[in-house]
Amino acid sequence: MSGFDDGDRYGSDVLSGDWKSRGRKLVREVPLEREMILEDPVSGWSGAVIRLEAGNVELEDWKGRTRSFPATGQFLLEGELIRLGRPTAPVNRPGSAGRGAGTAPTSAVGRARTASGSFAVGEQRARVALPSRIMVEGRHDAELVEKVWGADLRVEGVVVEYLSGVDNLAAVLDDFRPDRGRRVGVLVDHLVPGSKETRFAEAVMRGKWGQHVLVVGHPYVDVWQSVKPARLGLREWPTIPRPIEWKHGICDALGWPHESQADIAQAWQRILGQVRTFADLEPALLGRVEELIDFVTAAP
Repeated sequence: MSGFDDGDRYGSDVLSGDWKSRGRKLVREVPLEREMILEDPVSGWSGAVIRLEAGNVELEDWKGRTRSFPATGQFLLEGELIRLGRPTAPVNRPGSAGRGAGTAPTSAVGRARTASGSFAVGEQRARVALPSRIMVEGRHDAELVEKVWGADLRVEGVVVEYLSGVDNLAAVLDDFRPDRGRRVGVLVDHLVPGSKETRFAEAVMRGKWGQHVLVVGHPYVDVWQSVKPARLGLREWPTIPRPIEWKHGICDALGWPHESQADIAQAWQRILGQVRTFADLEPALLGRVEELIDFVTAAP
């Protein structure tokens, strides 16, 4: 059923096996498990394993969309190229037995996707900018949003601006004057209980513009942390003591230059260069950006 071999019937033959690839780097075999997150290196599709049938493994992305791939192919697991081994426990998610092995509509097969996982629209021109805006704290946040969601935002006509710090949010909103047809979605860093960012966000949402403003955020000290550490060859991001400026501390811990602002900018470009699709970002950021896009594009 699974498409995996039960054993090597010709193991005693000295010429059996992958003798042509001898000396090449071997791709590690990892037992297939339910809910493990895999990425197809060709299409960039990423999702959790929910089903195995007739030699195909079905992946479900974070939006609930599914797609099937041959289980004998190679996948990326936390940035490492692997091949799948026989599962050691049942893989199929309860309640999924009645679904087809390939659930993507026929018309969707082969269609290109944007870095955010959406279907590409093709040659459609960008829309005239909507009056609503998405605002982020700084340049790095804006560049990351552009890299992953830029194609979607141009189709929707959404402009992303940066605040140069959440401290400026109240003044920016007073100048912008949000209303029913001019909504503002705001993405902030370190939105955790007791943080400065949380206090600013709560004050704005209680203020005179709160009805037309949505402030959401991720828990990371800086948007750098929203990039999965595996993309940089790390098991986890280094922990930086509170008195040390976070970005300088990260660069120091990683052995990168950090004496000047140019060094910090170069470090960010090094990180941003490892981001290819939404699969390279933490879900805590993904959901918040999608929430803001929905908010500012909703009909008045």
